[in-house]
Amino acid sequence: MQVCLLSPTCLIPTEEVDPERVTELQAQILDAGHWTVPIAAEKDALFVMDGHHRLAVAHRLQLPLMPVVLLKYSAVRVESWRPGETITPACIFAMARSGRKFPCKTTRHIFDRALPTCNLSLESLRQTGWVAAHAERVRS
Repeated sequence: MQVCLLSPTCLIPTEEVDPERVTELQAQILDAGHWTVPIAAEKDALFVMDGHHRLAVAHRLQLPLMPVVLLKYSAVRVESWRPGETITPACIFAMARSGRKFPCKTTRHIFDRALPTCNLSLESLRQTGWVAAHAERVRS
């Protein structure tokens, strides 16, 4: 499992976000000055599995690139945070392709293995030339 760098604009969110949580997370990331948790996205379709609030922060900060882990649904179990609601990868694909989003905290992705972390300074993520030159160093 490897961390790669992608433009936030190529990732497709599947859930709404809580604006207050985005603001809190943005403050935490700015205070730290580093991005430490990559977004998890489906490898081929680039649907966000985990990290919708982080994606919103990346958009707010206008980051040209951000750390992402690309996975197949064969390595992920999907549940709903909402009692009595069933969520499947097919439901997620259908919702994303429709252009609509699930309400915040509907889908829960459970990964077979722990996702890798990273430690990229926000300054380096803002400098696309630096990121392109050092992208091979971003690993799990």
